Formats: sequence, C-alpha cells, structure tokens
Amino acid sequence: MAAIPAPLTDAQLDRYARHIVLKEIGGRGQARLLSAHVVVVGAGGIGSPAIQYLAAAGVGRLTIIDDDRVDLSNLQRQTLFATSDIGMLKTSAATVAVARLNPDVVVHPISERITAVNATSLLAGADVVLDGSDNFATRLAVADAARAAQTPLVSAAIGQFDGQLAVFRGWEADKPCYRCFVGNDPDRADVSCADQGVLGAMTGVVGSLAALEVMRAIVPFGADSAGNLLIVDALDFRFRTIRLPKDPGCPACAA
Repeated sequence: MAAIPAPLTDAQLDRYARHIVLKEIGGRGQARLLSAHVVVVGAGGIGSPAIQYLAAAGVGRLTIIDDDRVDLSNLQRQTLFATSDIGMLKTSAATVAVARLNPDVVVHPISERITAVNATSLLAGADVVLDGSDNFATRLAVADAARAAQTPLVSAAIGQFDGQLAVFRGWEADKPCYRCFVGNDPDRADVSCADQGVLGAMTGVVGSLAALEVMRAIVPFGADSAGNLLIVDALDFRFRTIRLPKDPGCPACAA
C-alpha cells in the first residue's frame, strides 16, 4: 500500500465526512483510500456500478481495462453510461464519468483485452483487483496474475436473477485461490447475458457489493470475507454465504 498522503483538505473533509465519522474508517482510512490503486477488469454490468462507488469513495487511482464500446443494449444495466456515450470506448466514457463524479480520482484507461500474456503487466502495482469480466479465460488469467503478485482479488459474476461474489488471497495458507473454486477448464462454455438475459438492477447489487469488498481490502473493517462465497438470489429474495475450502491438490496454490 502506498504511503499515507498529506492531511485531507477542507473540501475532502466535507466530501468524505460520512466515511470519516465511521470509526472503522476515519480520517486515516479515507487517506488510505485516496492513496490506493485499484484495477477494475471490465466496465460492464458489474464494473459500471463498482466504478461509480469506488470513485465516489475517493479511491485515488483507478485502472479500468475493457476493450468494448458502449452499445444501446448496455444501458439497461450499465448506469455509468448515457445514451450520448453510444459508440464510445467504455474506458473513455468511464474516464469522463469518473471526472464528473470526483476530481480526486485519477483514471488510467486501458482499451484492450486482458489475457494470460499481458495480465501480469496490466495488473502491476495494484493494491486490489476487481474482476467483473464476462468470460472464463479472462477470469483465469486475471486470477493467476493476481495470485502470483499476492494482490487481493475481488471476483464477481451475475446470471439472470442471481449473482456471486468472493475475495481470493490464495497465497495464504488457509485461503483458497480462484482455481480452488472453479478448477482448471479454460475451454468451458461462457454464458452470455445477450442470450439468457439479466435483471439490470442485479448488476447494481453485485457491483456495489464488489466495491464494498474492494474498500474492505484497502481499509480492513468487519469480518474477513476472503474464502467465502456470497450468493445473491433475487427470485427467492435471499443471500447465502458458503465457505470455500482450499484445494490441497490445487496446481496453482497448493504448494
């Protein structure tokens, strides 16, 4: 984590006052947020609300990685964007949106697809990685690079009316990595929300929870969520938490 910056300005004391009065965060915690670097992989359904809340929270540096452009069909759930953004690179539109939300936040947009080849360099220097990507090969590449760099990984996914969220620190002896959870099958079929649909507000719920877990990784508060899987079910109106065991035979982290 970067060194704690200079004392907060009067404007920052006003902007982040509701954080500062929380004893679990306070002024020092807010300063840590302002000095943090978070990499967000995917500026879509999950990344969109997560970027909004991370920017509003004052996370000082956001690297946003996405190679897609804003499409009319995105606007049902990706509230970071507006109709006027259609056709723009998502990273460019996100940069403009963050600047409008909070001038304290510096955005580094990367408009390319993250792969096993470039993941290590693209995630370098991150304090936390948030993965909201929409394909399994990308998730494995991000997870492997984050584990190798010993960077906490917040991984979120959504289906039609449900979502999943977990935090992985697989280099720790008692914590699973992403491969402990999903195994090793980069050729598995990806499910597209274009084919199966997705409830727009569900992306807001899961993306906001992902932003919360990123903040918890920067400024520890409450219970440690690493190693747990949160399942959100909008049809049955329930949240469940499942403990994820570390796989003693995992080729990625067992050693």
